[in-house]
Amino acid sequence: MPDGGGHPPCGALAAQVHERRVRRVKRAYPRDDGSLGPSHLGIIARARITPLLASQGMAPAALAVSRMRPALTWRALDGDLVAGEVSARLRPDDRWFLYFDTWRADAYPPLADAVAHDLSRDLYVTLEDAEYDALDACAQAGFAVHRRESYYRIPTDPAVTRLARAVLPAGVDVLSAADADITRLRLLDDALRQDVPGSEGWRWDAEEFHTETFSPFFDPATYLVAVDRASGEYVGLVRIWRSRAGPRLGLIATLAQYRRRGIARALLGRAFAVLAARAETSVVGEVDDTNVASVSLLTGLGARRYGGNVELIRRQPG
Repeated sequence: MPDGGGHPPCGALAAQVHERRVRRVKRAYPRDDGSLGPSHLGIIARARITPLLASQGMAPAALAVSRMRPALTWRALDGDLVAGEVSARLRPDDRWFLYFDTWRADAYPPLADAVAHDLSRDLYVTLEDAEYDALDACAQAGFAVHRRESYYRIPTDPAVTRLARAVLPAGVDVLSAADADITRLRLLDDALRQDVPGSEGWRWDAEEFHTETFSPFFDPATYLVAVDRASGEYVGLVRIWRSRAGPRLGLIATLAQYRRRGIARALLGRAFAVLAARAETSVVGEVDDTNVASVSLLTGLGARRYGGNVELIRRQPG
């Protein structure tokens, strides 16, 4: 999630690992009627671009771009052939993200130009840091690096993490998100995101939050909320999603006034104990590279980096 001006202060939380949201992947091929084909849930995967024109010694043809209304999708045509598409999504933090679906590097600039013209907003793209061809194509389309994230694999073995000794401070209780008040949980999530690089300004729609929370990836045993017993206020949470690839740490955070009290470690300890009992040996998660507190927490638990992504921005002039 996007960077908005540095990492939270070191006194801010033991960690604020944010989540790269599970998004709907929209694939239009091989449909040719201008509508999107069936969608499925999953982390967006982007194919490496094959620079066909250059490899075949061909000169790039001028591409015609049109919007496939009413969808937020633009299609580039080379004569009667589809050269590529791009879809746009407005996130709850009021930022427009683009998702390219093309095998031609020369399709990126006209597609990005068309979206910029129609939306008149800054545009964002997220790519794996090893997608060199796609990164080069986006650079040609006017995008520049905005921020970077690293992927970490975190062990669940308490002998490694030393989380078995992590306990909640007096006066703080825990309940499952399944038993939490959904409105208060949504407002807590909004508040916590303001300190997470890449999600400042995030405000959930109530219906969208409910749908996202109670999706097939929801695990009531590993989505835990810390509650101030005296006031009843929700003060922190740990969220670990289920998936076929294994558990994914979505968020671990506490409100500013409750940091440095061991709440985050205690929440992780409880959630990781559940996973370890299920024979899940590790959890994966993403952290903004500038978020020193989060990186310190995870590496202190024995986490190891195994990749990363790059968020790009194309700024709207003016």
